[in-house]
Amino acid sequence: MNEFGHNIVLSLKNSPRYRWYILATVSVGTFMSTLDSSIVNVALPTISGKFQEDLSTLQWVVTAYLLTISSLLPVFGRLADLLGRKRIFSLGFLIFTLGSVLCGLAGNIWFLIGMRILQAIGASMLMANSAALIIANFPPKERGRALGLTGTVVALGSLTGPALGGILVGFVNWRSIFYINLPIGILGYLAVRIILPADKPQPNKETFDFVGALFFTFGMISLMFAISNGEHWGWASYPILGGICLGMVSLAFFFRTELRVPNPMIDLSLFKIRPFFIGNITGLLSFVAMFANVMLMPFYLQHVLYYNPAQVGLLMTAFPLAMAIAAPLSGHASDRIGPIALTTSGLCVTAIAFFYLSNLTITSSFWQIVPGLVLMGIGAGLFQSPNNSSVMSSVPPRKLGVAGGISALVRNVGMVMGIAFSVSLFGNRQAMLLSGVNNPTAIQQANAFVGAYHIVMLTSMGIAILAALISLNRKGYTRAEA
Repeated sequence: MNEFGHNIVLSLKNSPRYRWYILATVSVGTFMSTLDSSIVNVALPTISGKFQEDLSTLQWVVTAYLLTISSLLPVFGRLADLLGRKRIFSLGFLIFTLGSVLCGLAGNIWFLIGMRILQAIGASMLMANSAALIIANFPPKERGRALGLTGTVVALGSLTGPALGGILVGFVNWRSIFYINLPIGILGYLAVRIILPADKPQPNKETFDFVGALFFTFGMISLMFAISNGEHWGWASYPILGGICLGMVSLAFFFRTELRVPNPMIDLSLFKIRPFFIGNITGLLSFVAMFANVMLMPFYLQHVLYYNPAQVGLLMTAFPLAMAIAAPLSGHASDRIGPIALTTSGLCVTAIAFFYLSNLTITSSFWQIVPGLVLMGIGAGLFQSPNNSSVMSSVPPRKLGVAGGISALVRNVGMVMGIAFSVSLFGNRQAMLLSGVNNPTAIQQANAFVGAYHIVMLTSMGIAILAALISLNRKGYTRAEA
């Protein structure tokens, strides 16, 4: 680096706003991963036509990505604690960007799936360390605000993905949805190398728990595979039962290993910290509830109300837009009043949103649906930022990486469980409502759909209420001094 460049770096690091430059750099990785996730779903029908593959094969473009992230988040969180967060975060940018380019070059479906796994490895490195980097560089009184802004970036990535994906697929081709990550990834990598503080050497040489990592990775892949495919293959089928059993046994060996090794991959003592434990439990339940609606709402809009994809995309943006507004406000407020009132009220608002949605009919208008999605976005925004701040502020600084990995893992597992729970409950309830009806009419099918949807929404409301009651018990939080 020449003298001019060196002076720029020094001026950035000596700036009183240096911590906000760090937040901006971390946000690039967050935005890239959320943008890519939502873009891919839009392109799946086009990819299916190009490769002449059926849905059962095509779903692995999404499932392989999700399984890889879920199994590797704590691994890279722990590695970042040992090797340095800047090193792992920058490597994540490189791997994710390389995987994106190779996805764009894919000539068949299995090469695409393989490169999606490579993408997911890079995404795991980014997701596992984003919250830890923010917490490590922000004072306690500003952490809620910083995490709130991160929540906004997540919402904006989700909001931009479908619209940008539709434009790129429609006017260029499906490969461009992966190539769009190339300039973003290069920009992010350069920002990491220039802006993020250097990793501090570990005072003592801790070892990495390879046995625990192996048990955890195999257990999570087996369990998430079974949960993801249970409804499609049948919950009583041998592959699903085998996956559940292997997953549970592997995770049992993982926990046994973690209690015995001197330097475990996941320090189980973290779960003795009440804010950490309560925050992760309520976070898991909130994502289970929210993704039940995320899964079913598009089908309701298209199959019952006969909206076209553009109308569905426009309507669905109400949720991330409301979250993008509420999250930074809630994060800023949590720095002043603490997380309990905000997280609990956010979950209560989410429960009200589910109750509202449980009253939709086969003739509901556009403007009758929007308030439910706005309420859900507000509830999510109120909950997520204070909850993240409470969880991450409660752990020792040297455990921030693994704590961030656990929190990101909880989000991914909640998404998978929410989708599996909603599809299973919906399918069973719809079948019951149509039992005994031969050749049901369109009206009968629509009524059965809405009836099953109501049951899922009311069940999700109960999950949100349970999470709110649990959230009231997050004691041990110390408000940051001004």
